[in-house]
Amino acid sequence: MLKKRSVLLAGHATSVALEPEFWAVLDRIADQRGLSKAALLADIDAGRGRRPLASACRLLALDWVRTARD
Repeated sequence: MLKKRSVLLAGHATSVALEPEFWAVLDRIADQRGLSKAALLADIDAGRGRRPLASACRLLALDWVRTARD
C-alpha cells in the first residue's frame, strides 16, 4: 500500500506516493542531514533530471541503505 505525502516544490503543490518502508528510510536521511522532509524532497527534486520524483526517492533510499551496510 502506498502512502502519499504532499509537498510544495518549486512553487507548485505536488504529492509523492511511496511505500511506507521507503518513507521510513527517507525520514532517516532527512534527520541525518538535518533537513525537514520537505527540504529533502526539494533536494531530490532538484537533482532528479528527467527521472520521476518517486523513482528518484526510491533510488536515494536504496543507495543510502546500501552505503549504510558497507
